[in-house]
Amino acid sequence: MTVWDDLVGQDRVQEQLAAAAKDADALVTAASGGEPLDQGSKMTHAWLFTGPPGSGRSTAARAFAAALQCTSPDRAMGGAPGCGFCDGCHTSLIGTHADVEVILTDLLSIGVKETRDLVRRAQLSPAVGRWQIIVMEDADRLTEGAGNVLLKAVEEPAPRTVWMLCAPSLEDVLPTIRSRCRHLTLSTPPVEAVADVLIRRDGIDPERAHAAARATQGHIGRARRLATDERARARRAAVLKVPLRVADVGGCLKAAQELIDTSTEDAKQLAEEVDVKETEDLKAALGGVAGGRMPRGTAGAMKELEDKQKRRKTRTQRDSLDLALTELTGFYRDVLALQLGSKLAIANTDVQDSLDRIAESSTPAQTLRRIESVIACREAMDRNVAPLLAVEAMTMALRAG
Repeated sequence: MTVWDDLVGQDRVQEQLAAAAKDADALVTAASGGEPLDQGSKMTHAWLFTGPPGSGRSTAARAFAAALQCTSPDRAMGGAPGCGFCDGCHTSLIGTHADVEVILTDLLSIGVKETRDLVRRAQLSPAVGRWQIIVMEDADRLTEGAGNVLLKAVEEPAPRTVWMLCAPSLEDVLPTIRSRCRHLTLSTPPVEAVADVLIRRDGIDPERAHAAARATQGHIGRARRLATDERARARRAAVLKVPLRVADVGGCLKAAQELIDTSTEDAKQLAEEVDVKETEDLKAALGGVAGGRMPRGTAGAMKELEDKQKRRKTRTQRDSLDLALTELTGFYRDVLALQLGSKLAIANTDVQDSLDRIAESSTPAQTLRRIESVIACREAMDRNVAPLLAVEAMTMALRAG
């Protein structure tokens, strides 16, 4: 098993990263220390991974980080870095390597303060590994101020520091930053490849694995959740009933409210799992006693944690709602394929009756307008329109066709 095994359907990207890791290994092995990267090398100090959700951007970045930290003795005999078994590979992949920092925000944005802390860390020499690596999985969530702070670090990197930024597209990153990164584009992996990894790595039943991969149209993370989480399957089934429930105004408003309620419940469940432990851990760290009053001077820290938890709850709710809208888009995409007689594979075969019913009772033009209304709803929420208002407008537009 190598570090690349979980990088599904990205052969070209894997080849480029493996070549860069080999050049980086040669550089570190030959260097006496502190030397800058060779300009002719396939390795560089800043990388930008882009691709649609589920393509494996963060997986590619983590695998590359592991290959750069690989300490396998096979390298000395011509073996490629990234064995997957040595301490450098293993700790990088599971997130415990001292010189690999992975930034995955659960908030709406990454601010200036957090970015400055990263920039300070980036100036340090590796403590135990071969490189100081910072993986930012949500580079598209950098605020403008945070992006400007990051720019300086990317422009003038420390000799043994590597930045790995992940974003859905080039447009999600400041032009000044992306122009200083080597860009790798990942594509949506084939359904069969996703199903294969679910069977091989997660031990999922083949029939369920193929159904989940097909339903999520190649999104690895969502496919795994759909195949393993009964709650996720129930939520998806409810979302796919929406097109049949918007026959009248009352049905539209009720369907919209239920979508909002479901996303709110998802956020609440996450809060119950995470917030209580976070709060208790902070109280213990600040010297609080269970059931007693907190020491003086700790109110500010507690308030900061409450604000963070509130922002995380907002993001969780929006992410859950956005997933529902993505599934609705997939439903109408299947309807359009049926109406046009396309040979495209149908993703939502488990609701074939509903697809046929909608396809027969509407025109391709109506289906396109419905898809546009779902996209408009997502854009409205990006502009901070109240979620209920945005979803109600969408369900009314679905009814109108």
